[in-house]
Amino acid sequence: MRTASVARKTKETQISVTVNLDGTGRYSVATGIGFLDHMLEQLSRHSLIDLDVQATGDLHIDFHHTTEDTGIAIGEAVAEALGARIGIRRYGSAVIPMDETCTQVALDLSNRPYLVWKVAFSKPKLGEMDTELFKEWFQAFAQAAGATLHVENRYGENNHHIVESCYKGLARALRQAVEIDPRSDASAPSTKGTLSGSL
Repeated sequence: MRTASVARKTKETQISVTVNLDGTGRYSVATGIGFLDHMLEQLSRHSLIDLDVQATGDLHIDFHHTTEDTGIAIGEAVAEALGARIGIRRYGSAVIPMDETCTQVALDLSNRPYLVWKVAFSKPKLGEMDTELFKEWFQAFAQAAGATLHVENRYGENNHHIVESCYKGLARALRQAVEIDPRSDASAPSTKGTLSGSL
């Protein structure tokens, strides 16, 4: 089993994360932000990565620190569980339709962090959560996981559907990318022989 646990403690947040890349999509998520919990549950369920996230943060200020730091902690746990990234498929992609919305996500677990975010919202908030924070979460995750991540909402009207399709797209892309390739010769999927910032 490729598992990892990460604890992150700052003056702003206290977060513990455990992942199992070879899981079945079981989750236990409590961040204090209901909508974020819902998205992380979607991430676990559709990636089949078991995910435990327990977080407390300075929600009396706003949701920024808790949102960003959960992205960092989950990304760090995924990176740790991947280890040297030997034998993984490395790439994953998904096109997710959700009612009137369609979003495309492409992922490379290259150990070269980069986010392309082509997602726009028509409202500044979803419930109590600022919609601008979703980019912050994806940026934090990509940076910590060592992932090149492209997220593009092709079209959509409902902001809930747009966000949820982004997380489901990431989940499905991750499911492919972390999978061990049965045809692999137990080496890193790179002509350089390593995934430490390599092409």
